[in-house]
Amino acid sequence: MDAIEAKDRRDGLVAGLVSYVTWGFFPLYLILLWGVHPLEIVAHRVVWAVAVMLVIMAVTRQWGALLRALADRVSRNRLAVASALIGVVWFFYAYGALTGRAVDVALGYFICPLVTILLAVVVNRERLRPAQWVSAGIGAVAVVVVTVGYGKLPWISVTVALAFGLYSLVKNRVGRGVTPTVGLTVESLLLVPFAAVTVVAMSLAGTATFAGDGWDVTDLFLVLSGPMTMFPLLTFAAAANRLPLSLLGNLQYLNPALQLVSAVLVLQEDMPVARWAGFGLVWVSLLVLVVDGARAGARARAGRPQPAGAPEESEAQGPGRPPTHRALA
Repeated sequence: MDAIEAKDRRDGLVAGLVSYVTWGFFPLYLILLWGVHPLEIVAHRVVWAVAVMLVIMAVTRQWGALLRALADRVSRNRLAVASALIGVVWFFYAYGALTGRAVDVALGYFICPLVTILLAVVVNRERLRPAQWVSAGIGAVAVVVVTVGYGKLPWISVTVALAFGLYSLVKNRVGRGVTPTVGLTVESLLLVPFAAVTVVAMSLAGTATFAGDGWDVTDLFLVLSGPMTMFPLLTFAAAANRLPLSLLGNLQYLNPALQLVSAVLVLQEDMPVARWAGFGLVWVSLLVLVVDGARAGARARAGRPQPAGAPEESEAQGPGRPPTHRALA
């Protein structure tokens, strides 16, 4: 590795850490919006995120690429599904933080790689290595343990994991013809009708917080939610261009880990034994997944054959390694 590559790697690592640390502590930012309905928070994230992305489009002169993505029916339809899914994730992220369930959101992000494995098998018909089946099985047991401890299904965790896993699957099928910046802009634009209806309906009903009693600091935090949404996505894009997939994939676990720290130490959410047991099992399953992915990558680089029944490394890029995603919080 020469000096330029080493500097690129360092810059990518810093950018990746900035992204995941920002996402990890984002629940603390949402607490500043206490009293604002989660739907209104999502609506303002959309509105001000679009404003940020349109400025970026103007600066980078990507209007042509944006119009082509909007004109292409297949790309537009897939990005429409992706935008709906990320809207669901944003809603439950805010809902969890504002209702004392940030731990549930963290659990959802922890089990997301296991959902990705499930989708790889069910949707893509991919074959898994034995260790991947073991990891998925341990993860399923973890959900059962948490469910028994709660006395009910941790539906926020399951919803976040499923929505984000499906989002990743759809984004993977958008193709390389749509750049991350253009894709994020299209997704945000497609959510504008929802945001507009939400803002107007809440204003007419008298339940809107934004500019309800004149301008105050809560309104400022709602406006800043747009840049706060897009800033880590842009630094993540910079990291993705500079870091190996394996390193970027392992960094992703910093996000839910910091969410858990924020929820327990700062927000003082309860962590009964059943929760710790469930999280412990999830961490074991993720450790199995990471170690197996590292071994598969080492075998591929060394030119050694995969174990019997294992997919080729090109297939293993999906469920075989920790998945990386373009939009988290």
